[in-house]
Amino acid sequence: MRFGPIDIAFELQILPLLLKGVVMTVELTVLAIFFGTIIGLFVALAKISRFKILVILGGIYTWVIRGVPLLVQLYVLYYGLAQAGILQLDAFTAAVAGLSICGGAYIAEIIRAGIQSIDKGQMEAALSLGMSYTQAMRRVILPQAYRRLLPPMGNEFIALMKDTSLVSVITMVELMRTGSLLDTTYFRSMEIYLTVALLYLLLTTFFIYIIGLLEKRLAVADGQ
Repeated sequence: MRFGPIDIAFELQILPLLLKGVVMTVELTVLAIFFGTIIGLFVALAKISRFKILVILGGIYTWVIRGVPLLVQLYVLYYGLAQAGILQLDAFTAAVAGLSICGGAYIAEIIRAGIQSIDKGQMEAALSLGMSYTQAMRRVILPQAYRRLLPPMGNEFIALMKDTSLVSVITMVELMRTGSLLDTTYFRSMEIYLTVALLYLLLTTFFIYIIGLLEKRLAVADGQ
């Protein structure tokens, strides 16, 4: 059966392979958001630290990483480090590292803004009760800030998911790379890339819905 230039039988034939690419895309995104959040948290805390050297180092990290395209970072991690004899990363490790490092810079700014949106009196009150800076941050500031972080973190998750298409340049076989390989085999670009686009759209729609549900639950928990 055909719909214009689309051959449904062919679409069904290649769908299992594309779904394997979908699994890899989701896996890369989840790992990148996990490690990127850890990186972002430490960098955000460094940027609001009272120690000048940490503020400078955190600022340099976000300045450099946000100023260099992710594609270039992936080339450096996968090809550059190996050619320089520093470190030979496999494609999966380089992909996760590149996405995490890049995502971490943006997440750091999200977390920093979330923390700084909490009234300063909260920190002063916690310190006056005898808490250390770390205890006040962990028990008072961060639990209040995370509710405000969810919407921008959701946007970052979706952005990282779409950015996974770039790791195809370092031979990672995710959704985009699977589509490219199928295209070189069958030379049916329209059908293959329309299916790839539809799968990306379904993925992002699903996760936007899940993030929306989480936001509503948090709003109910806050009594809003």
